[in-house]
Amino acid sequence: PYMTPHGPDLTASTAGTHVIEHAGRLLALSEANLPYELTPQLDTIGPYNWNGTLTTAMTAHPKEDPHTGELHFFASSPLPPFLTYHVSSPDGTVLRSQEVPGATAALKHDFALTEHFVVFMEGAVTFDPTEHSGIPYSWSDAQPSRIGVMPRSEGGAAQVRWFDVAPGYAMHLANAYEDAFGRIVVEGPAVGREGWQRSWNWWVGAPDRGAEPNSGSRATRWTVDLAAGRVHEEHTDDLVVEFPTINDAFTGREHRYQYALSFPDDLGIGTHALVKYDRVTGGRQIKPFGTGRLPSEAVFVPAAPADATGTADAAGTADATGAAAEEDAGYLLTVVSDLNTDSSRLLVLDASDLDRAPVATVHLPRRVPAMIHGSWIPDAAAH
Repeated sequence: PYMTPHGPDLTASTAGTHVIEHAGRLLALSEANLPYELTPQLDTIGPYNWNGTLTTAMTAHPKEDPHTGELHFFASSPLPPFLTYHVSSPDGTVLRSQEVPGATAALKHDFALTEHFVVFMEGAVTFDPTEHSGIPYSWSDAQPSRIGVMPRSEGGAAQVRWFDVAPGYAMHLANAYEDAFGRIVVEGPAVGREGWQRSWNWWVGAPDRGAEPNSGSRATRWTVDLAAGRVHEEHTDDLVVEFPTINDAFTGREHRYQYALSFPDDLGIGTHALVKYDRVTGGRQIKPFGTGRLPSEAVFVPAAPADATGTADAAGTADATGAAAEEDAGYLLTVVSDLNTDSSRLLVLDASDLDRAPVATVHLPRRVPAMIHGSWIPDAAAH
């Protein structure tokens, strides 16, 4: 957060990392600060602190449980308390806030939710006051990489368990869930030291930055065996990917499909692309966008209101209170910025088959800078 002589000013924020809707409020997020509330026309209302009950910053990656409507989020700080966990009710009341013991000053950007647990990631990137890029974090071989698993229940912070994993860093997570054996499965891209430094130099505008923010991050799966007290880690694909997304109706439950952005690499994909992974068949679809065309994170939009319980079967359907729907029945929204023509367009893609032509293309009046995160917010939710 921005520091003043009197302490941190949580209202000083760019609010430019993510945007969500919760309890009828449109909130723009930047993780070191309070969220900013916006009107449906995107005018600024001002900082929002849950009517004075939120006294910490808020992550840019909160998670809404699609089955309870609760919003789960955390605050990460370079100073104690390093990690505070919050839960907001569907109507926008903070139900509980808990300081999580055992956390460190490691950079915590994203986290995950399962039916019964909260999953925190601490990688080998930690607070470094000597870093002069304006973002005081750097890679440290002395900082352990760990996964923290905490029960979601009242007082769960006292039962948090930390598990060591291979040195690395996971900026974003696709999802987490509890499998049939009671293990916690976590998925997301992970990066090593050299890739982190290359990507970090790009994002902070270092003089020696490369042409691409290519971290070399690979799709990774961590399986946490709580009974045995160990974690199995594996790379699930060789593409360089980041910004993973799923159908949010499956947040915290086992999903079949995952989407991610792929960066140009040495494996034959010479352009930015969108990748769809099928966890049942092990297959993938790749939609390249062409040289100089940068897509934004792919946001899933269900073709109809989701009512899935979040239990995926081999056919890709989900148990529902009404008729079952295919998990990938919907659309993917991505803004593609073309550096060749200095223009941008919003693509509406068929999430069930990336090989199909776009369902719709919206040509924007000016080029939009390469974006990071976004949300699909129906009109009814934002009013």
